[in-house]
Amino acid sequence: IANASHYNSLRAKKSFIKVNCTTLPKDLFESELFGHVKGAFTGAVEGKQGLISAANGGSLLLDEIGEMPIELQPKLLRILENRTYRQVGNSKELPANFRLISSTNQDLNQCVGQNLLRQDLLYRINTITIKVPPLRQRLEEIPLLTETFIKRFNEKYQKNILDVTPDAYEKMFSYFWPGNIRELHNVLERAVLLCQSQKIHAQDLYLEGSPENRSGINTHIVGSAISNEPQSPNNFAKEFTSLTLEEIERKAILYVLEKTNWNKVAAAKSLGIYRARLYSLMKKHGVTDESGQDDFEE
Repeated sequence: IANASHYNSLRAKKSFIKVNCTTLPKDLFESELFGHVKGAFTGAVEGKQGLISAANGGSLLLDEIGEMPIELQPKLLRILENRTYRQVGNSKELPANFRLISSTNQDLNQCVGQNLLRQDLLYRINTITIKVPPLRQRLEEIPLLTETFIKRFNEKYQKNILDVTPDAYEKMFSYFWPGNIRELHNVLERAVLLCQSQKIHAQDLYLEGSPENRSGINTHIVGSAISNEPQSPNNFAKEFTSLTLEEIERKAILYVLEKTNWNKVAAAKSLGIYRARLYSLMKKHGVTDESGQDDFEE
């Protein structure tokens, strides 16, 4: 979403700088973000351009902003309000010109209550919020994501993984995915690295905990759309492998629309997507309402 937001904006030709707030050491965070001048601190033998400067004219993504050190948050707030900043060890005000995109998997209001995030900063960054449903509510996306990641890792590690077996998909469909897409990314990267054949099997997938003992896994929508009956993860995986992704997507949309009496708002909410996205998918798959009208101008 952050990539799409940047590359479809007027800043698309400028830099898109990504910062993971969980990986930057606390004592280096300020220097990395704002930059520093020569001699600003012990070991600063030369000046360094900060990430804010690197994002000039473009976009800056602060991933997991709830993990940003609390003492640096007033400085970020000041940049957003005044559009200027100072490098570490420099009293000169420098212009700041970037669009801030922040992401988190935490409840930021809870972070405020726990004194991990400033209330005024939350107000400042909370202009437009896009809530992405967890991966466990979007199991139908796993095959496409898997294909994308495997292609990427094949190129990165000079591997030749050609397929994922049904038992591997069954294992992925049965898992709760607490780490969402990032966890899927890491699981597949490890599988590609360690796989001894051209197919990824269930035993190649290392998942934290026992999937069989996890609760709250929602395979109902897609599973029921395929066979008209609620399915266990095992049966769901078997049915799934006999259909294309396009067929599954269309069946899921029809199933939810029928269950909601063709109420587009309720159907979109059930699917975890925006109504405009639902209309787009209906048009893509030639799905019309009961009266035979497309109803895309609603």
